[in-house]
Amino acid sequence: MKITVTHIGTATVLLEIGGLRLLTDPVFDPAQSEYPYGPVVLRSTAGPAIGAGDLPRIDAVLLSHDEHADNLDVTGRTLLAGRPVVTTVSGAERLGGAAIGLAPWATHELTVAGNTLRITGTPAEHIGDVIGFVVEVPGENEAVYISGDTVYTAELDKIARRFTIGTALLHLGAARFKEYNDSQLISMDGDQAAALTRSLGAHTVVPIHYTSWRHFTEDRADVTARFAAAGLADRLRWLTPGSPENLG
Repeated sequence: MKITVTHIGTATVLLEIGGLRLLTDPVFDPAQSEYPYGPVVLRSTAGPAIGAGDLPRIDAVLLSHDEHADNLDVTGRTLLAGRPVVTTVSGAERLGGAAIGLAPWATHELTVAGNTLRITGTPAEHIGDVIGFVVEVPGENEAVYISGDTVYTAELDKIARRFTIGTALLHLGAARFKEYNDSQLISMDGDQAAALTRSLGAHTVVPIHYTSWRHFTEDRADVTARFAAAGLADRLRWLTPGSPENLG
C-alpha cells in the first residue's frame, strides 16, 4: 500500500491514502499555550511544523477524541467545519454537524470526490472517550492503524486477527500527570509500543504524540532504546516534522 505521511506535530498527521487527504487530531495553536482541565494544566512547548493556513486540501478529519487540547485545540476546531469528521460516538454528539461517531469495531465507508476508504474504530483506554482507527483502501491487502491516545491492552490484540496492518501510527510519549498519580500511564511508553508492534505484525511503525507537551515523559531516544531491546528497532520510521514521507 502506498501512503504519504506528514507529521505536523503531536498527534497531528497529514495522511494521503487512496486518493484522499486525511488530517488526524488537529493541533495548531502557538507554542506555550495552556489549557486547564480541573487540577491539570496542559502546556505546549512547540507549535506545528505547518500552520493551519498553509495546509493543502483536506478531505476528512480523523479525530481520536475532542476533549483534550493536545489532540484538538482552538485553531484545530476551525478545521472541522465543512468536511467529514470521524470520531467517538460521544464526540460526534458534542461536535454535531457532519461528525460521524464510531464505536470500537464499527466501520464507516468514507467517500469523497469518488474515492472511498473504509474506516474502522478500534478500542482505546485513556482519560475519557477515545478511539483509534484502521484505514483500508478497498482492494488493498494491507491497512493503516492509528492508535489514538491509549495504553496497550489485550483488546488491541484483536486488531491483527481482523486486519493485516502494514503501517502503524502509534501515539506514544508515556504521558503522566502527578495529579493522576505519576505511576499511571495515560499513553503508551516504549515498552508497550514495542509489545503492540509485535502483536500487530506491522512492518513500519511511525511514532507520533511524543513531543511538544510537558506531560510527555519519554522522547525519541527512550522509544528507540525500548524497541532495540525488543529486537524491533528496524520497524521504527521517525519522520521529520513538516516533511512528507512516502511509506509502503
